[in-house]
Amino acid sequence: MIYSLARPLFFMLDAERAHHLALKLLDDLHGFGMKFGSIPANPVKAMGLEFPNPVGLAAGLDKDGAHIDALASLGFGFIEIGTVTPRPQPGNPKPRLFRLPESSAIINRMGFNNLGVDNLVENVKKSKYRGILGINIGKNFDTPIESAKGDYLSCLEKVYPYASYVAINISSPNTKNLRQLQQQDALSDLLHSLKAKQNDLASRFGRHVPLAVKISPDLSIDEIREIAALLLEHEIEAVIATNTTLSRDGVPGKYVNEAGGLSGAPLKEASNRVIRHLAEKLDGRIPIIGVGGIMNARDADEKLAAGATLIQIYSGLIYRGPALVGEINQLLLRGKTNENRHSQGNQGP
Repeated sequence: MIYSLARPLFFMLDAERAHHLALKLLDDLHGFGMKFGSIPANPVKAMGLEFPNPVGLAAGLDKDGAHIDALASLGFGFIEIGTVTPRPQPGNPKPRLFRLPESSAIINRMGFNNLGVDNLVENVKKSKYRGILGINIGKNFDTPIESAKGDYLSCLEKVYPYASYVAINISSPNTKNLRQLQQQDALSDLLHSLKAKQNDLASRFGRHVPLAVKISPDLSIDEIREIAALLLEHEIEAVIATNTTLSRDGVPGKYVNEAGGLSGAPLKEASNRVIRHLAEKLDGRIPIIGVGGIMNARDADEKLAAGATLIQIYSGLIYRGPALVGEINQLLLRGKTNENRHSQGNQGP
């Protein structure tokens, strides 16, 4: 209710300014003890972790982990912060964030703007949140692609003690050449090094922190299958499908020709296509986190039907507000209840 009143005001502002203002307001409301409604328990097991519900916050909203406690108050089953890089960087020149209300979409070319991994770690240490926290890592814009592995390994080492899982972002379209890391030889080399580092850190800290790889929606079927095979070969614990798209097919809007990655409703089918192909190849051996175009509860249900175990939202939160978290969980719970009733009804005497 509150968000439906506030949204027109936010949408009158520049998108990036509104983004920061909304997070500050959320922090203030959380500080005053405001409750955003109770989310029913709907536990899901994946990556060796138990999620209180399957609805997560996608990376990108809280790049520096500065708003974890306030975001957790919205009822997410898990929160992913980042993308963070080894060194602070300003990101791409402004303006770099654009709304397309006609399409319920967003275009961003933020460029991994963040205050660096050390700052993020300090924010996580200050947080009171004890739920499932994913930390999304990437490379600095000025690190040559052939040296990118060092950036990922550096970030992994620093965030490992504080993460429930670590997401490897190799699919943002807003860092030059980053998507080259999805190519077979480069990805195999990166995953091999990350697993070796993970095993070393697990021995050092006495806990195993799963790795999830975030991939693009713009991959061919053959590329999706190659990536799936490599995830299995290197025993990666999850895959996040998908990041934003470079496609603008059939998308209206004033800013549609702006450079950057497109998210929101137009991304749904491309994301679902990737999830279906991954699910076919992975055959349940690695969980899929479905993200892209979830604007209502039925969109989330479609992701699960395509083969996802968990889902994440971002653009849907911007357009629909915090109520979307509860709406999705209520529908999924009703579906689970109906399935149980149907199953019990067919058990026979």
